[in-house]
Amino acid sequence: MTTAAPVAAYTAEFVERGYNNRAAVPDHPAWLERFAARSQEVIATLAPRRDMRYGRGPQETLDLYLPSGTPRGVLVFVHGGYWRSLDKRDHAFVAPPFVTQGLAVAVVNYDLCPAVSIARIVEQVNRAVARLAGDGARLGLPRVPLVVAGHSAGGHLAAMALATPAAGFGMSEHPVHAAVSLSGVHDLAPMLHFSYRADFGLDAAGADALSPVRCAPQSAAPLVLAVGADETSEFLRQADLMWDAWPANRPAGMAGPLRIAGRHHFSAVMDFAAPDAALTRATLALF
Repeated sequence: MTTAAPVAAYTAEFVERGYNNRAAVPDHPAWLERFAARSQEVIATLAPRRDMRYGRGPQETLDLYLPSGTPRGVLVFVHGGYWRSLDKRDHAFVAPPFVTQGLAVAVVNYDLCPAVSIARIVEQVNRAVARLAGDGARLGLPRVPLVVAGHSAGGHLAAMALATPAAGFGMSEHPVHAAVSLSGVHDLAPMLHFSYRADFGLDAAGADALSPVRCAPQSAAPLVLAVGADETSEFLRQADLMWDAWPANRPAGMAGPLRIAGRHHFSAVMDFAAPDAALTRATLALF
């Protein structure tokens, strides 16, 4: 696996080629439309508790999907969009395979860059986790395993939850049972050269502090890493970097990051909606 960051190659051209997923997938608008259409169907069918507030920020809300019986676990899903776009309402499509298996699914929103910094978003997602773990009984969630999963920027945020100590959630024990990072950005150094960099509120020190590969894990909870096999070489490298950085968090039975055949950055997340997909099975195995 490639672990060394190509510092000399961090030019604007290199980073744009490696990280601009919308340019890499020209038909991405059709995929985003698919996310939204499928999500509207799921919302109509599963009737979640919508816009539940977990904090004071304008977008500090979540939608909660509940199974018919008492939940045996909670999946917290964090959407992507480079910390600056997209919304929970377009990611409801992830819920059905997990609700069917007796799990509650919380799809989380957060305030977006540039209105807030990435550091602030990390705090917000951790606050959502703390709310679900700490107030679970009041929300109809018994004390059950809580798994945080995310796609792209959401994958970064899921990994950062494991890089946060229990005290950062206001708890004596770490609330995250396991995590899943799909197509996550785990080393933020390239973001300093990206076309969206002005939105991120990052400097070199901030990129270092907010890079999971440069943080010590604060829990031994397993972290499933996955990436579409047809993604850019940089996203493949980001998954490998994280695998090498946290050996104590490697899930039992996995020899490396899950590379999802035939999937690019936008199609990979749709595997969460498929009950028989390897990504879904690996996530369910964490409960």
